Amino acid sequence: MAIQWFPGHMHLTRKAIAERVKDIDVVIEILDARMPGSSANPLLAELTAGRPSLKVLNKQDVADPERTARWLAHYNGLAATRAIALDATQTAPAQQIVAACHALAPLRGGMAKPMRVLICGVPNVGKSTLINTLTGSKKAKTGDEAGITKLEQRIVLADDFYLWDTPGMLWPRITVPRSGYNLAAGGAIGRNAYDEEEVALEFLQYVKQPYAALLKARFRLPESVEDIAGLKDEDVLETVGRQRGALLGKGRVNLQKAAEIVIHEFRSATLGRMTVETPEEFAAWTEEGQRLDAERQAKKAARGERRKGGAPD
Repeated sequence: MAIQWFPGHMHLTRKAIAERVKDIDVVIEILDARMPGSSANPLLAELTAGRPSLKVLNKQDVADPERTARWLAHYNGLAATRAIALDATQTAPAQQIVAACHALAPLRGGMAKPMRVLICGVPNVGKSTLINTLTGSKKAKTGDEAGITKLEQRIVLADDFYLWDTPGMLWPRITVPRSGYNLAAGGAIGRNAYDEEEVALEFLQYVKQPYAALLKARFRLPESVEDIAGLKDEDVLETVGRQRGALLGKGRVNLQKAAEIVIHEFRSATLGRMTVETPEEFAAWTEEGQRLDAERQAKKAARGERRKGGAPD
C-alpha cells in the first residue's frame, strides 16, 4: 500500500498557491535530484498549468551524475519548461535561477513589470536553503524534518524580482507506491506516516543492483557476500545490522535499528551518489499506479451502486 501524508497545513498551502498563481510569471519547482520524478508534485502541475516552469534538481552533488543528465534531458524536452541541476548551498550555481526565469518570461523585468516567481517543492527538498543562498541571509527556516515552513512569505531578490516562498506540499493521494517509499527515504514525509523497516527494505530492493559496489564498500559487507543483487532484501538488511552492531540478545539483529541506519546513510549521502529512479522507470511506475488506481475507483463505484440497489457487497 502506498504511503500517504497530507497534514492540515498542506490544504491551506494548496489554496494559497491556487490564489497566488494568478499573478505569477514563472513557477520554480525544487526537486530532489536523487528522485526527480517522485519529488515532482502532480497537484502543483495541476494548480500551475499554463505557467512557465523551472525545474531545479537540488542535491545534484549527491545524486548519480549520469542519471541526473537523463532527467535534465527529460524535463528540458517538455514545453515551456527549463531544468537545471545544482547544490542549493553553492552561491554561483544558485544565481542561474534568476537568468533561467528571465529566459522563461523575457517580457518581464524592470520596475514597470517586475518578475513575479513562485517557488514550490515537497517538504525537506532544500527549498529554504536555496532561498537563503540566493538572498545571502536566513530569510527561511531550514531543518532536517519534513514540514518546517508553514506560511507563505514574499522575498525581494531585487527591486524588480519578487519571490514567493510556499510551505512544502505533497498531494492528497500518492498513487505510485514507489514514490511514497522514495519520498520517505529522502525525508519528505513525516516520521509518523511510514514504517522505517518497510522503507529500508524497499530502498535496498532497488539499490542493491545498480549500486551494489557502494553498499558493499560503505557497510563493509563480508567478502562472502559476492552477489548482493541476488540476496533477499531482508538478508541485506540483517547483514548491515550485524556489521554495524545493531544487535539484540543472543546475537539477533535489531532490524529497526538497522533500517534507521540505512535510511540515515542515504539521507546524509554517506552511501555515495545514488539516484533511485530513471525517467523510464518512473514513467512505467506511474502508468502501473494509474491503472491500479483506476481499478480501485471502479470497484469503489460498483460497491456504491450495489448499496444504492440494496444488493449485498
